[in-house]
Amino acid sequence: MYSLAQQFSALSERLIHFIQQQHLFFVGTATADSKVNISPKGMDSLRVLNQNRLVWLNVTGSGNETAGHIQQHDRMTIMLCAFSGNPMILRIYGKARVIHTQDKEWGSLFSLFDPLPGARQIFDLDIELVQTSCGMSIPFFEYIGEREQLNNWAEKKGDEGISDYWLQKNVETIDGIPTHIIKNN
Repeated sequence: MYSLAQQFSALSERLIHFIQQQHLFFVGTATADSKVNISPKGMDSLRVLNQNRLVWLNVTGSGNETAGHIQQHDRMTIMLCAFSGNPMILRIYGKARVIHTQDKEWGSLFSLFDPLPGARQIFDLDIELVQTSCGMSIPFFEYIGEREQLNNWAEKKGDEGISDYWLQKNVETIDGIPTHIIKNN
């Protein structure tokens, strides 16, 4: 029988293995008075550093909600679901910080990932609580592969084009919260 919910203070080896097998994760953030943002992430952009810390590489997109939120309120939730095999939902709660390309930690953390065009931030999450739940209502999906459109778009834009795009679309959240992307990159 599957447990409906279990809580842990850290990731176990079993949960780390589960994370490493997933192709998709979701990130949730909000400030005290902003809209809640939930973003899907892929592109092999999540790394577990230890049982209580993980990082993920954020690439340029249509918005920059997570960066704005985290700089005002550091709570973050990451959720992963099993779309094949045994059912499970994994939620990881913690305090995050945003690392920009000019920050001293950027180089060592960025080296953990295959380079992605348009990379703009790394989020570093200190894990406070881990929760698993059954996931029995999650449908099966077959992984076919990564989409290359975003990489192709970023490569075509180049560094200068990406910076221009940041100025147009990424300097503040939909609630007007500054992201500091230009100042810190």
